[in-house]
Amino acid sequence: MSQIVDDSAPEAEPDAGAGPEPATGTGPEPADAADQRRLGARLHALRDDRRWSLTELAEASGVSRAMINRVERGVSSPTATILGRLSGAFGLTVSQLLDGSHETHAHDDQEPGSPDDATGVQRAATADHWTDPETGYRRRPLASADFPVDVTEVRLPAGAAVTYPAAAYAFVRHCIWVVDGELQLVVGGEPVVLAAGDRIELGDPAEVTYRNDGETACRYVVVVARVARGRE
Repeated sequence: MSQIVDDSAPEAEPDAGAGPEPATGTGPEPADAADQRRLGARLHALRDDRRWSLTELAEASGVSRAMINRVERGVSSPTATILGRLSGAFGLTVSQLLDGSHETHAHDDQEPGSPDDATGVQRAATADHWTDPETGYRRRPLASADFPVDVTEVRLPAGAAVTYPAAAYAFVRHCIWVVDGELQLVVGGEPVVLAAGDRIELGDPAEVTYRNDGETACRYVVVVARVARGRE
């Protein structure tokens, strides 16, 4: 399986069983750094649950051992393509992989006993989001990890493109609805253009590229129904 090219300088790798590096310093941890560390812990826990080595996950995902190591240690932020490869290897959706890293602080920004706790309201100001460090592609969950389907708002900047491998779609049914702008999709090598208000339901698992060739950002909603089957 082809691997993601990694142009960063090589680093010494810790033992394969080592978890993410602890936070250091006396000041508060930046939000981005905290999210990166939590995602690393989530990835390490998933790999540990399956008793996979770094090499086994690298072979299953097509992501280099060195990159997986850096993500688990919380010292590198994965791109959207790398997240797609890793989630596919575990038989999870990208949202499941990301949301799992936020479970322990889902309501940290809400006051204890807030009416929102009782009503299930999620305020925009406290909503989690994830941004691809390479393209600026931004995902914001519109449903909790407990909801039976993933509902995600995506903002794809002008000129950006993100590719997910077929493995990222192996366990899901997938619907895309464009809210603003124009979205160019390439599904299994077949191009299709979606304007605002258009939607598409993806079929059999295939590599999908999301591209915005326009001059303004494209915003779309992704609805993913998880198929009731897993990966050994």
